[in-house]
Amino acid sequence: MTYGTRTDHYPATSKWLHWLVAICVLTTAPVAIAMVNVGKGPTQDMLYNFHKSLGVLILILMLLRLINRLVVGAPIPDPDIEPWQKTVSSIVHTSLYVLLLAMPVVGYIANSVYGAATPFFGLFELPPIASKNEELAKQLFAIHSWVGWLVIAIVLTHVSAALYHYFIRRDNVLQRMLPRALGGF
Repeated sequence: MTYGTRTDHYPATSKWLHWLVAICVLTTAPVAIAMVNVGKGPTQDMLYNFHKSLGVLILILMLLRLINRLVVGAPIPDPDIEPWQKTVSSIVHTSLYVLLLAMPVVGYIANSVYGAATPFFGLFELPPIASKNEELAKQLFAIHSWVGWLVIAIVLTHVSAALYHYFIRRDNVLQRMLPRALGGF
């Protein structure tokens, strides 16, 4: 990942994109769990369509985040953080970028080969990108599901680390990503 020269905070565009993705991920995970646990019918259909729409939105936002990160970079790591923590942080952040870009793509391909539509909040549907293959769809949906649980675990690690920095270390790591209205800089 690229780093800029600033040491105090992330640029406003980075903060906005981070929190928009966070809201989408924190919404789509429980929606995904609910959609596979409700009975077939209109509620399940609505949850699936909402999940797919959020997936498309996450992909768009993550592409924008990647471009933003490459263009403006990020603050250099806090010099008081242990080297092993910097390494873990880098692994977590890189994993989130890779997985949050890959997950929607795998879901979209799985939908396509299953023969299901991929809507975007009722505004339009993405065209299928592969011919129907239900066996491949089953495998891709399984990968999508397992990686979803991995994303949840990594997000929990990320949030735990942010809270550790705020409450235990009492440093400014979390505040660098918070909007000014919430105590960031």
